[in-house]
Amino acid sequence: MTGPDAAPARIDTSRPHPARVYDWWLGGKDNYPVDEELARRILAVDDTAVRGARANRRFMQRAVRAAAEAGVRQFLDIGTGIPTEPNLHQVAQGVAPESRVVYADNDPIVLRHAEALLTGSAQGSTDYVHADVREPGTILDLAARSLDFSRPVALSLVALTHYLSDAADGDDVHGLLKRYVDALAPGSHLIVSQVTPDLNPEAVGRAAELFARNGTPFHPRSLTEFARFFAGLRLLGPGIIPVTGWRPEPVDVAAQAEGIVPVYAGVAVKP
Repeated sequence: MTGPDAAPARIDTSRPHPARVYDWWLGGKDNYPVDEELARRILAVDDTAVRGARANRRFMQRAVRAAAEAGVRQFLDIGTGIPTEPNLHQVAQGVAPESRVVYADNDPIVLRHAEALLTGSAQGSTDYVHADVREPGTILDLAARSLDFSRPVALSLVALTHYLSDAADGDDVHGLLKRYVDALAPGSHLIVSQVTPDLNPEAVGRAAELFARNGTPFHPRSLTEFARFFAGLRLLGPGIIPVTGWRPEPVDVAAQAEGIVPVYAGVAVKP
């Protein structure tokens, strides 16, 4: 289903949702007391949470800009979350106004912002798919209404994969990513960031426990595990690196002085 009437409008406010927790960390207003409560509790045990949310947004912007400057004109953003300007389509269409963008998310509150998401440049287009990342067939089929998968697409999964388990626990995150990448044409880009225990194990472990207790399994991954997402692809420089260090701009350099952000980031091209 696609478009602003594609999904039920009911929003479950009895349990926190990762997109709304993330929204609170970013200073947004589209969250509920249950989301704020969990966001504050995680921040109390992991003071990198707000830095991480902001760093992820800036990474998305830099990576999308890099893909657009490399000539990519189609973008599929899965796990869109609640809009925070500049949105992905604004970045892509700022480089190339003819860019076509499809957003996909499973949170009904994102649906309420579909009109804003669907407002792009006159030359390009934006669309929205209400579906879960675990439904690659659905997302790819509906995205194909706007995107031509015979041509390069930049696939963005920013701050999403740590909510997906490994094969032994049900989700098979690596298998899921492979299904998406297999559908992409040569020249396509894969943009991913992921929380890691490598840089701050105790705090990240406590945050993962809080997420799990509140019904959201959370899976930090090591550098080796994260690198598997890019198997068979050509990593762009500087490779896999903590998120604030991926082609940093002045604001990212300044943010590095605030402390570590336990998130890995990488961008790769399909040969």
